[in-house]
Amino acid sequence: MLSEDKVSHLSHVILQAVKKSLLVEVKSDDGQMLKDIKRVLASELLLEEEIDRKVRAKLSSYSRGIVEGSPEWDVLYRKTFEEETRKHVKG
Repeated sequence: MLSEDKVSHLSHVILQAVKKSLLVEVKSDDGQMLKDIKRVLASELLLEEEIDRKVRAKLSSYSRGIVEGSPEWDVLYRKTFEEETRKHVKG
């Protein structure tokens, strides 16, 4: 999980990038945009934590006892994380 300071910093970086973009016309004040960016970041971080918990639970349920940090665990974690993420993709 990212600290509040890191989320705030990322929000400011994203806001500056949006404001510099020629593809976006900003019609909201900076304060509201920062609030919205922080809300979206927090939501995505919570979703990522939820997926991480599901993946770890699934991997720990395997009967052969895969050791966390092993190459096999890393591959299975990444594959399972991607599968779970696809289930939550919006759109």
